[in-house]
Amino acid sequence: MALEEIKELADELGEKFNQFKAANEKRLEAVEQEKGALAGKVEKLSADLVEMAEIKRRLETIETRGARPGVTGGQKSDHRKAFVDYLRKGKDDGLSELQAKALSVGSDPDGGYAVPGELETEVASLLRNDVPMRRLARVITVSTEDYRKLVNVHGAASGWVGEADARPVTNTPQLAQLIPFMGELYANPQATQKVLDDSMFDMEEWLQEELAIEFAEKENAAFVNGNGTNKPKGFLAYATAATSDATRAFGTLQHIEGAASGLVGADELRRFATHLRPGYLPNSKWQFNRNTLGTLMVLKDGDGNYIWNPGLGTSQMMTLAGYGYEVNDDMPDIAAGSLPIAFGDWQRAYYIVDRVGTRVLRDPFTNKPNVGFYTTKRVGGMLVDSQAIKLFKVKA
Repeated sequence: MALEEIKELADELGEKFNQFKAANEKRLEAVEQEKGALAGKVEKLSADLVEMAEIKRRLETIETRGARPGVTGGQKSDHRKAFVDYLRKGKDDGLSELQAKALSVGSDPDGGYAVPGELETEVASLLRNDVPMRRLARVITVSTEDYRKLVNVHGAASGWVGEADARPVTNTPQLAQLIPFMGELYANPQATQKVLDDSMFDMEEWLQEELAIEFAEKENAAFVNGNGTNKPKGFLAYATAATSDATRAFGTLQHIEGAASGLVGADELRRFATHLRPGYLPNSKWQFNRNTLGTLMVLKDGDGNYIWNPGLGTSQMMTLAGYGYEVNDDMPDIAAGSLPIAFGDWQRAYYIVDRVGTRVLRDPFTNKPNVGFYTTKRVGGMLVDSQAIKLFKVKA
């Protein structure tokens, strides 16, 4: 059913894109007094295209996830059932022992009970749908906050010699140790005891969705703009410079400034990939918010071609200047001096570090008649390879 819906949506998207192009062509050719009305029509069609493209992506994600086999197991199922009983009734008989057998982390009942692994995986899957940075960056799970990442700052030097020539000593690779900026994220969803007692109420699904909603907004904002104080450090919080990879300091991102004040040029974006080393390009993607996407949709290069492609076929990727993109509404708008567009290999550039062991403390006392589920998790983020992404800076 989902595949049929995706095909129908792709066909509708193609028709809408044709309408959009026709209206935009008229706008570009219109006389001065007609431009206002046509501009409004183009903006409406542009907004519709952005929304339809996002719906198509979500349907394709649901279809892909639905094809994955489920995971079951006797001991895991017992742990899961006991955990749900704790959520519904506050019964924790034997839960500590089951958690110990399941090798859960952070199972001290005084600080709440660890979410079973299957439920935590499902929450992570929901978060991936709602957090663009989780779809792009490399996500790793650690059992301790004492995580270190070693990176090669300067590679080994080499040279050419003749058969009898001397072999002078070459430079030794320099390693830098990176430590993720960690923080504790919490949520406190509420439900009445009457609802919890209802056998028709899907406790697991409700908790998954509530946690995903609560965590998604905070996480993505931190991965983009976080200052690193009790939260991840976002990639836009790192220093930037206009200098090239050969001379720029490690940990500083390169920005490429546009030619026109306050504007983004189509040909500039078409050439943007040339600023990355070829090894990064196969997995590179753009990031920008939906306001910026609306602006980019109408851009045409010097040959008169639109640089945005809606991806009209089933599972066909939507592209900008030949590369895929993610709409991330935590990216800044286009404005003088801003950094509204980022491009690169995010798997190599940015790491998201999840500390295994989300915990839930059931609280039936603080907010009667509601029962609170105070939930905490540790998550961090850091820039790993400052050469793997580039930022477009709007000229002031």
